[in-house]
Amino acid sequence: MSNPATAWQTFLISQGAQFNSQGEASFPIEKASAQLFDLSGNGLIAISGADSQTFLQGQVTNDIKLLAQGAQFNGYCTPKGRLLALFYSFTVEDVIYLQCPRALVPDLVKRLRMYVLRSKVVVEDASERLYSLGLASDALASTLTGLPAHPHQLAQTELGTLIRLADAGTQQRAQLIVAADQAETVWQSLRATFTPSSTAHWEALEIQAGIPQVYSATKEQFVPQMVNLDALNGINFKKGCYTGQEIVARTHYLGKVKRRTLLAQLPKTAQVPLAGDTLQDAQTQDAGQLVRVAPDALSGGWWVLAECRLEAKEAGEILWQGQPLLFKELPYPLP
Repeated sequence: MSNPATAWQTFLISQGAQFNSQGEASFPIEKASAQLFDLSGNGLIAISGADSQTFLQGQVTNDIKLLAQGAQFNGYCTPKGRLLALFYSFTVEDVIYLQCPRALVPDLVKRLRMYVLRSKVVVEDASERLYSLGLASDALASTLTGLPAHPHQLAQTELGTLIRLADAGTQQRAQLIVAADQAETVWQSLRATFTPSSTAHWEALEIQAGIPQVYSATKEQFVPQMVNLDALNGINFKKGCYTGQEIVARTHYLGKVKRRTLLAQLPKTAQVPLAGDTLQDAQTQDAGQLVRVAPDALSGGWWVLAECRLEAKEAGEILWQGQPLLFKELPYPLP
């Protein structure tokens, strides 16, 4: 039996895609007003069973009961309040899905299963059962039938589960969750309106929308507030206990957060910046690290989200390998 991921990649290659070593698709560069993206690098963990909501409530930073109102961000922490993963969470047909980078899924499934005990809960890797497609356009609402009015709202459409995402600048965005065996048909259907575009460009849009991520290189590096999870409504301070809650609550109630994730650009560089790379201040002292990185197609440089000591930023330049970061305004206010 063929591997569905390989079959999907083979299909996309027939559509003009090329894949890099990270499994990201790139397409011939075309300026397009409406763009379609392969997001199969997103992994999905499925949580089902009678006790799934209660179980997850004790594991993650947000109030799982509020998933009935739409998708939400969630942090999954160690007992010391350090992030093992950032989930984008949503419910489809009574199953809760936790989306994160695919490479993290096997270890996270194993860890979550350790805490199931006698609960009526099933934890599964659903990454090859459902695929994600990204959609972006300056006028997505008029291009895409059934698009919800507000970010994080869901709609069930004939193509799949459609989730409105936060805008990235002028680009309205959505994510479509489709059954793996329907993905090729849905892609062909969307191609009538949308032009296939590189996954790296989607990453740049995510960064411009201020959406952080946790990767293998940055696991256990951040308390949730350091990557703005509170600003993204990804922490509920009124819900009950969860793993790491004491540290997260203490950071919130004891005053100002000293490190935050900020939006910036880097000029074209000889070396490729990577998530987890350290940053320095003007005195070459540690000032933070890169959280998320993507190429900037316009300048040939890079879009980055950078976790910084705010004190260091206020005092002067923040540098990556001697190059100063050019800071931009985040699209949301920090608490």
